[in-house]
Amino acid sequence: MGFFFEHNFKRNKNFVHLALYLISIKMSFKSFTDYLLLEKNYSKLTVNAYKNDLENFKSFIKAEYECDTVLQVNYSQIRNWIVSLVESNISNRSINRKLSSLNTYYKYLLKIGDIKVNPLAKHKALKTSKKIQIPFSESEINMVLDELYFEKDFEGIRNKLIIELFYSTGIRRIELVELKLSNINFESKTLKVLGKRNKERILPLIKPVLETLAKYLEQRNTLEIIVNKDYLFLTQKGVKIYETLVYRVINDYFSIASSKVKKSPHILRHSFATHLLNQGADLNAVKELLGHSSLAATQVYTHNSIAELKKVHVNAHPRSKSK
Repeated sequence: MGFFFEHNFKRNKNFVHLALYLISIKMSFKSFTDYLLLEKNYSKLTVNAYKNDLENFKSFIKAEYECDTVLQVNYSQIRNWIVSLVESNISNRSINRKLSSLNTYYKYLLKIGDIKVNPLAKHKALKTSKKIQIPFSESEINMVLDELYFEKDFEGIRNKLIIELFYSTGIRRIELVELKLSNINFESKTLKVLGKRNKERILPLIKPVLETLAKYLEQRNTLEIIVNKDYLFLTQKGVKIYETLVYRVINDYFSIASSKVKKSPHILRHSFATHLLNQGADLNAVKELLGHSSLAATQVYTHNSIAELKKVHVNAHPRSKSK
């Protein structure tokens, strides 16, 4: 009986220690996550990703070095974490993102004076292969919007509007999911979008989108129950749509029209930018429409435009024609 009691006491004690440790992890990063949310205006999604990366690192340090804080960590310990991530078959791109979270945290600690040296100051990112995403062609998009059959019911019209909005505005998937009825201004024919770091931008709505939008709102009003009344896009049950549903909509329709490997909302955003640039749109204007904070992010989309320019150049330049 005594042994049984002692065994249970030890097990409960270990459980309490674990619970306290997990609480301490969450508390130790709170001032940092508050800083990201309130001062840097990062989205909750981004802040959660940072927090998960930091908790992952702290758990590693605790398990490997019996260290309860990341304040006294040196680069060799971080390097061992990198090795463990590589051995777990985590991609270099994901590892770089985790290290970026850690580096941002150490920069914050330097700023508030909790550390004097950033252990990641001289770290170089792991090499990654460049991901060149191929946008849909104009003919593929026209096939989906003009030739494929959309049911005339609530879901059919909603799905068409989702595709039209992505292609005509270039908004991100999460931005579409979070759209509210109040974001639409029919008088000015514009859409207000809340982007990364809570930055607002106003986007024009073209005539075909406004027409589909009017049809969708008619159908939306016929739903028996509407739970999330403020949100633009709903499911048949009247609740706000979710990101995986949006992905599924794009993948289902474009699987019919395109043989490309990746068929996602981001590829439609990519197509929006590439097609605008191909038509001669100013890079800075496209940057503003996409909600990018720097031109470097927008220039990712220019490789397709360069290919288009080369084609025009070869066809038009007098010296390119063989005599």
